[in-house]
Amino acid sequence: MARGETTRMNIPHKPQLPLHPRPIYIIGAGGIVNDAHLPAYRMAGFEVAGIWNRNRERAEKLAAKFAIPKVFATVEEMVTAAPGNAVYDIAIMAAQFIETLEKLPDHSPVLIQKPMGDNLAMAQEILECCRRKGLIAAINCQLRFAPFVMAARWLIDQGLIGDIYDMEVRISVNTPWHLFPNVVKHPRLEILNHSVHHIDLVRSFLGDPKSVLAKTLRHPAKELSSTRSTILFDYGDTLHAVINVNHDHDFGSHNQESFIKWEGTKGAIKAKMGLLMNYPDGVPDKFEYCLIEDGKDPVWTEQVLEGTWFPHAFVGTMSSLMRFAEGSDPTLPTSVEDVIHTMAVVEAAYRSSAKGGEPLPRHG
Repeated sequence: MARGETTRMNIPHKPQLPLHPRPIYIIGAGGIVNDAHLPAYRMAGFEVAGIWNRNRERAEKLAAKFAIPKVFATVEEMVTAAPGNAVYDIAIMAAQFIETLEKLPDHSPVLIQKPMGDNLAMAQEILECCRRKGLIAAINCQLRFAPFVMAARWLIDQGLIGDIYDMEVRISVNTPWHLFPNVVKHPRLEILNHSVHHIDLVRSFLGDPKSVLAKTLRHPAKELSSTRSTILFDYGDTLHAVINVNHDHDFGSHNQESFIKWEGTKGAIKAKMGLLMNYPDGVPDKFEYCLIEDGKDPVWTEQVLEGTWFPHAFVGTMSSLMRFAEGSDPTLPTSVEDVIHTMAVVEAAYRSSAKGGEPLPRHG
């Protein structure tokens, strides 16, 4: 097979849908709901029964665009009208999570937008609220369900690349932060609101690290808290995992990068995340793998996958919540019980960045 040849192997890369989809009630009407949540739910055939936003006009516009039958005046009105099998989709700012969760019926399934709070203390409060109310709660860490991630996970789970000894996330792009007015002024911009995706992804493959080393930095000519980060995960002496992110590569597309790479004792996988390049339009993804065969030169094979991160991965987070709630799946991958550990890594990364590295010893 020639290098770069495109094939159509049977590599699973789509989430399983629930056996009995539930009506979805959305709390929030921002850009992410318009660009990802609602297109994904329409694609999956899910029923969106109602929507609320503190700016009613925005909710009404989305209701008209996506044929949502009911716009509610308050969250309380929504809860009163919703049936017992409703799923709540919260897509508002993190500071409003707890007061909103308190208004939901106990034991309800709820999908909460990432990140899980502005810091670990807030994440702990969210976790405790969900526990007390018995909520079936998940965080929308949807990168886990991107087609290229699901394909990579299948190859790895089959043992086809052997034992992973290196995982790398590298991003060097020019991010249009003005498109994110709700987070652009956040004091924890890069790691909390962007690299949290990649931290969560690394954890989902490799588990919790022993510790992290990190540095997050701002651009000297931009009024943003941070736009570049390096995060190194400590998994011992043989497993290397690193995230390198640069949102300031404003030099055209020629040398921009956006990929995840896994290397193992029997092979390797590389997935290009096209969404982050030329955002929000993106460029095509690319999924490649190399399986070592004794006595043969390494050959990389490109695999065609259907779908991309936005909006397709959002089908996965909602589907996994519904399937867990109905009993079809025994685990909830992005549960608040799991993602609290992602938030712990985020907090550790900020502490490491503030602490700084080891000073040079006296010499000369």
